[in-house]
Amino acid sequence: MYSAADLKKGLKIQIDGDPYVITDFEFCKPGKGTALYRCRLKNMITGSSMDRTFRPVDKVDVPDVEEKEMFYSYNDGENYVFSDAETFEEVQISAEQLGQKTYFLIDDMTCNILFFNGKPIDISLPTFITRTIAETEPGARGDTASTNVQKPAKLDNGYELMVPLFINQGDLVKVDTRTGLYAERVSKG
Repeated sequence: MYSAADLKKGLKIQIDGDPYVITDFEFCKPGKGTALYRCRLKNMITGSSMDRTFRPVDKVDVPDVEEKEMFYSYNDGENYVFSDAETFEEVQISAEQLGQKTYFLIDDMTCNILFFNGKPIDISLPTFITRTIAETEPGARGDTASTNVQKPAKLDNGYELMVPLFINQGDLVKVDTRTGLYAERVSKG
């Protein structure tokens, strides 16, 4: 168990059976009375946030969370299968749970999977992936002066994003997996 004095930004705690991460922390010592620990908490399963104030005498449970490095193996229809590199133990995660991250999975990609009570609740992908532009309108010559002008493009996996006008069909681009946005063009050398 954690005491209120152990609380800090980034700490994972358990409240009412759910794991939370502290996203914002403030220590408050009013003129009279005891100190207060004000925290902004994010539910690690649902993603919802809440504010909670703790007194110095409060105790907080430690969640049973574990992070494992695994690699993406294959898609078996509705689920995506990840394997442990050492034990080859497989874990299935549904497409619904992965959401937009399904577009960024590449065979044998190393990912960090967060488990709560033995069940996967979150997955962290590498920050950037490289994909090929499958279709986009050709950029007009001379339109490279302004990088703010963008056009729609579709990647080789079906994901759609906005890219600068100088990007053409067949170009390799880096995509930020956290936001799903175009990052930069990759040179073909």
